[in-house]
Amino acid sequence: MSTGGGLMAAYGAVEPGIDLSVRARELVRVHDAFLGGSSGDKPRDVVARSWRRVLAMGIHPEGGNARDPFPVDEIERRRRESRLGLVADELRRVLTSVADASLFLMVVCDADGVILWREGAARVRLEADRLGFSEGATWTEERVGTNAIGTALAEAAPVQLFSAEHFEQQQHPWYCTAHPIHDPRTGDLLGVVDVSGPALTLHPALVVLVESAVRLAEAALWRHHQEGLDRLRREAAPLVGNGPLLVVDDHGWVAHQSGVAARDRIEAPQADRAVAVPGLGLCLPERLAHGWLVRPASGPIGIVARLGADGVLEVTSGDHAPWRTTLTRRHAQILGILATAGPTGVGAAALSTALYGDAEHVVTARAEVSRLRRVVGALVATNPYRLAARGLARTAVLTRGSPIPATVRLRAASHVA
Repeated sequence: MSTGGGLMAAYGAVEPGIDLSVRARELVRVHDAFLGGSSGDKPRDVVARSWRRVLAMGIHPEGGNARDPFPVDEIERRRRESRLGLVADELRRVLTSVADASLFLMVVCDADGVILWREGAARVRLEADRLGFSEGATWTEERVGTNAIGTALAEAAPVQLFSAEHFEQQQHPWYCTAHPIHDPRTGDLLGVVDVSGPALTLHPALVVLVESAVRLAEAALWRHHQEGLDRLRREAAPLVGNGPLLVVDDHGWVAHQSGVAARDRIEAPQADRAVAVPGLGLCLPERLAHGWLVRPASGPIGIVARLGADGVLEVTSGDHAPWRTTLTRRHAQILGILATAGPTGVGAAALSTALYGDAEHVVTARAEVSRLRRVVGALVATNPYRLAARGLARTAVLTRGSPIPATVRLRAASHVA
């Protein structure tokens, strides 16, 4: 229970034992003072940040902000395409079993803030309908002001709001406790799980309940992932021979390996794009029905990459048709730095200095390279940062006076360690 106590201290809106009626009246005064520009008691930091954002967006505290729910067919499409559908039953088991007795709603939104599922006490559902808190409605800060769902999306963190901490006055009779839920395969945000109800029924332990539901749902998503790898392993068994090789899913998670040291994950494969795998060297992934076969090519692989001054990168691997992508100026700048550095490459501190003028932005520099590698794959290697994998021949031609390389050409043989 120590984790729960820490969570309540971190983002809970009320302390245990507080008089909720008194607190609600205090928050109305804080809300009115903030909007009126007067001094006095201040809202919590997370609330103040959100209020400033929604004021800048032109949201009206008196209400009347658009809900505009999506039609049923669009809600159904979003449900089908969302991985949250895999764990909707898991969330129901944890949350709706006590919803009627506790007078709250369980709400599950996608990453756009669109309500996909809403279940709970009938009386509270009727009140929510009048508020536009219904399936298909978008509950972002941009639409309805400060609310736990939209603010959790904006802050990328769990949020609990009580009474007049909501920006719209018509939401003041409510509390809401929202927690982001992520895809454990990729870390991507899938959406938000929220519990909402009448403000004066708020219990401080709800932060623990919602967080527990999210953790159980993410664990269930991981089990689905493992089951998918098992299916891929069985499907690929008749198609693969002896190694060295890997069978991976679309996100690079390894379902099967042969003749190569066991790995959990590699770079996510893409068609006609080379990938460097320790122990296998440079490989061109081969598409399977539900995944990829990754093994060294049977013959030499040639990679030619050209980056124009307009930021368009064109890469040709072997005999495959070239693929093109437009790089951001920052990513094009990094590619130019690495081309100039040659086979010795650069460390994170040196790259930070080259990009930002000092070595204080190492974390940012690493993040930029990580994003660049998601675009260009094996073209950029790490430890240190350099072009292509160890042992590749490389030449670079830079446009004079420009930080963006006009052309970067690389040629490689397969079976590079």
